[in-house]
Amino acid sequence: MSKPSRRNRNATSPWPFVGMAGMACAFFLYAASGLVAPWWAVVLLLAAWLVLLLVCAVWWTAHPRWVPWVPVFAVVLWFGLLTAGGAWLGWTA
Repeated sequence: MSKPSRRNRNATSPWPFVGMAGMACAFFLYAASGLVAPWWAVVLLLAAWLVLLLVCAVWWTAHPRWVPWVPVFAVVLWFGLLTAGGAWLGWTA
């Protein structure tokens, strides 16, 4: 009788799902940026969010434990860009 393995290689990891849920949350921040940023900046922000979503999709099977860190980076990037836009470009609500 063989010993049961500690980890099933075919088990589905929950981390990509957590990361995609985080990206959905980050989308609302990016989409609501029109309240502070001009339209062209919102278009660029949404393009950046789309690139990050593609990174999540590529890493889904290759690096599932990395996917939850992408929305963390997305929120930090969003905050940094809007703060910089407010400080240097005069974006206000």
